[in-house]
Amino acid sequence: MYYLITYDIANTKRRNKLSELLEKYGLRVNYSVFELDISKKELKEIIATIKKKKLLKKKVDSIRFYALCVDNIDKSFELGNRNKPFEVNYNAI
Repeated sequence: MYYLITYDIANTKRRNKLSELLEKYGLRVNYSVFELDISKKELKEIIATIKKKKLLKKKVDSIRFYALCVDNIDKSFELGNRNKPFEVNYNAI
């Protein structure tokens, strides 16, 4: 399952913890935007960790999960020098 995850977290400590969590599952493509190709189980793990570690304060923060189908991934593109969306550059890792 492909997900584009975006967030707006007011607190720096919680924001850093969230980005560290998401980096374990996918690729950061912008400051607060991640591309993840994950299973349903991994999605549940991410959500459970967010709740357990209290990384989201509902009145001031936002974390959005956009589910994308394969057809939409194939139609996605990048204007710049990076890889195509959801394409990992293993040389950069």
